[in-house]
Amino acid sequence: MIPITVVDVRDAEPLVAEVLRSGAIAQGPMVRRLEAAFAEVTGTRHAVAVNNGTTALIGALQVLDLRPGDEVITSPFTFVATLNAILQAGATVRFADISAEDFAVDPDKVAAAIGPRTRVLMPVHLYGQPADMGKLAPLAAEHGLHVVEDAAQAVGATFDGRQAGSYGLGCFSLYATKNVTTAEGGVITCEDDELADRLRVLRNQGMRARYEYEMAGNNYRMTDLHAAVGIPQLEQLAARTAARRRNAERLSAGLAGTPGLRLPAVLPGREHVWHQYTVLVGPHAMLSRDELAQQLTERGVGNGIYYPKVVFDYDCYRDHPQIPDATTSRVPVAADVAEQALSLPVHPALSEADLDTVVKTVRDLLGA
Repeated sequence: MIPITVVDVRDAEPLVAEVLRSGAIAQGPMVRRLEAAFAEVTGTRHAVAVNNGTTALIGALQVLDLRPGDEVITSPFTFVATLNAILQAGATVRFADISAEDFAVDPDKVAAAIGPRTRVLMPVHLYGQPADMGKLAPLAAEHGLHVVEDAAQAVGATFDGRQAGSYGLGCFSLYATKNVTTAEGGVITCEDDELADRLRVLRNQGMRARYEYEMAGNNYRMTDLHAAVGIPQLEQLAARTAARRRNAERLSAGLAGTPGLRLPAVLPGREHVWHQYTVLVGPHAMLSRDELAQQLTERGVGNGIYYPKVVFDYDCYRDHPQIPDATTSRVPVAADVAEQALSLPVHPALSEADLDTVVKTVRDLLGA
């Protein structure tokens, strides 16, 4: 089986051993080292490490002091953590439909969704390509909105040379399958000194110093063991991203012209980091998306469906008081994309033979 992703963290062994030998494995100097490296990658003044990407989103919203009824506009085509974080922060969710070109919120749809209670714009940089921050950032500024970027899949991605995570509060996931992983972990980036300070207090049960409480906080801390796993990957990020880009180019060249298949595009001014290589299997293809996924698996080509439904289209979210007017008819592009999206292997561990196999198998199955 050619896997959809490969996790290789063996380069972290010396740093992990250093932490274990120190006898101090909780948040400490290794976490600070990871934060410094992450701030350098994102070009931000601050990077605050936390225990996972969902916590990053929750914490970013919490330090904005949202009140009941305050609204956050985000994408309906995303991992459930985006939605759950907004609900956990006590805000109301409004969804703007996406563009099938970049799988991110359509700025025109966002503009139409802004109302008197809107406080936050939360674009999702899906699959490793930034949303259209050239339009979204000025739109937020025009309406006095905070920007919280769900950049979970986009470490190292840029829009017109500006790093994802540098437009307000940037939230990254370091989950096991991400381009940079600490097994579980997350990072919040920002330029604002006050917000960064509040985030550091918030993640430590609201303590400035031991038993000196300044706010109702939580335990969002990352351990030094987790940080040690991620540091070498940040050092290798440029090389790993270059490998992903080469693989994506190879896939696009090989799959060009495949009947019924829409290939991912890198839009002008954007640098894609290819967390996923996601195609759309259209209604006129020889196989449906689900049929193609099954056939690929049977032939030894790993694949993934990210995501099978729009994020709110589950029983547990129906009639939720913080999710008003959430119907698929309001987000038709996202609903169509959710039925067609299929991710193929693009990770750095792929060999030339692996890439040839992926291309040939897809083309054969779709009658190319």
